[in-house]
Amino acid sequence: MLKIKNINAYYGKVHALKNVSLHLNRGEIVTLIGANGAGKTTLLNTLSGIIPAAGGEILLEGKGISGLAADRVVSLGLSQVPEGRQVFNPLTVEENLELGAYLRYRSGGQKDEIAGDLERMFQVFPRLKERRRQAAGTLSGGEQQMLAIGRALMARPKLLLLDEPSMGLAPLVVQDIFKVIQRLRSEEGTTILLVEQNARAALKIADRGYVLETGKLILEGKAAELLENKDVQRAYLGRDKKEIWER
Repeated sequence: MLKIKNINAYYGKVHALKNVSLHLNRGEIVTLIGANGAGKTTLLNTLSGIIPAAGGEILLEGKGISGLAADRVVSLGLSQVPEGRQVFNPLTVEENLELGAYLRYRSGGQKDEIAGDLERMFQVFPRLKERRRQAAGTLSGGEQQMLAIGRALMARPKLLLLDEPSMGLAPLVVQDIFKVIQRLRSEEGTTILLVEQNARAALKIADRGYVLETGKLILEGKAAELLENKDVQRAYLGRDKKEIWER
């Protein structure tokens, strides 16, 4: 589904990504873990066309997407759920979801399909249906996260990028969000690249994982193997995090 070869990215003179290479197979959940400032969000923004790649290659289903504008990347089947949710606060839940299908509206001829997808989002996220006429800014953090995921899904992505979906949420809400992520893969066949500070939770639902440190990939492997890796445990799977998740 996705292949990244020797990608570099910069913020001014800061070398944020350093020859990063990874891949996702169709239908996989792959997680990217690392400390704050490791370059995780930078990588997602580079894949989405928000930050230009400096060299290297990004292939989506074998097609080069490096250098394409963000809207073109979305139209080819890659959607991102940004860190911090970033919903449109004054707009209603339904209007936010419809914005996710903007490119489909613009192309014309898909109104019935879009209406069907909107109802499907309300089936996936019943709480959003209850609040469909409510301003997005008045939702709880968990509801806004559901809305951000639903908005991205309205573009009918083949590959979904999730940036810190558990950020700022209570443990029980985090479990609900992660169950939805698993359903998207099992029921919808969506391929998912998950960036997550809660490394234990992410590795529990992922097939494989990569560890990013100061812009470089330093480790990769099956999720179960990374959970047992002593270096990963020491750096990212502290006891406190384990207890919070298991409660």
